[in-house]
Amino acid sequence: MIRFGLSRIGIITEGIDSWSEAAAVLRGETPYRDGELAALKPAMLKPNERRRTTRTIKLALQVTETVLQDYPDRQDLLSVFSSSEGDLDIIDQICQALCLPDRPVSPTQFHNSVHNAPAGYWSIGSASQAASCSLAALDGGFSAGLIEAASQVFSEQRPVLLVCYDQLPPPLMQSVIPIRTPFAVALLLTPEQDSQPCLAHLQLRLDAQGEPDRLANQALERLRLSAPAARSLTLLEAVASELPSQHRCLNYLPGLNLHLTITR
Repeated sequence: MIRFGLSRIGIITEGIDSWSEAAAVLRGETPYRDGELAALKPAMLKPNERRRTTRTIKLALQVTETVLQDYPDRQDLLSVFSSSEGDLDIIDQICQALCLPDRPVSPTQFHNSVHNAPAGYWSIGSASQAASCSLAALDGGFSAGLIEAASQVFSEQRPVLLVCYDQLPPPLMQSVIPIRTPFAVALLLTPEQDSQPCLAHLQLRLDAQGEPDRLANQALERLRLSAPAARSLTLLEAVASELPSQHRCLNYLPGLNLHLTITR
């Protein structure tokens, strides 16, 4: 088993653009109302760099800025970026370009096509030379990212940033990729004995037993199922409740679940 601390949370989706808003909704203090996604303008990038990014990259960087506001040591922060499908806009644009006579793939499309493009822009914007890992695991994307980030916290005894994000697919892909809501979550994980204040302590284990937990609130359950990154709401609800100890089960890979024990 791996134990670690959870010290900061950032979240962006339709109708929510901060952890304080999300926590109030998850505790049932305010109802969840979807709406327009807040404008994505990550300040860590200069205007010329920001113009070269995609809406997927902007979403990942925006939630990163939310969770790391006033954080002093960005340059030394290990990071894990996880997305179920990668940048679907770039995939769509390149596939369409390859069907045209001259195959006009632009240099910007080409350099944004790699799966670690959001992590690359993060390293530019934060001036970080620390190690970064980029993952994709379809519906298990959040669990895969959490396992990887927690393993790095445990082995390196250093804070690790986890960023998990999914953006709406372009029209031609909507029938085969069931992502219905843009969603991004960022967690700052810390060693168990770290001096930073923690929202909760977590313990992970993998097991074939059990079924992934659902949310009792129907609107939030629909949101949880609307994007792989939103499976994180199972954990976030437990953290928001502020109960002394809870257990949650999240989907990971077929036949294997991620079990979390959340304590104060």
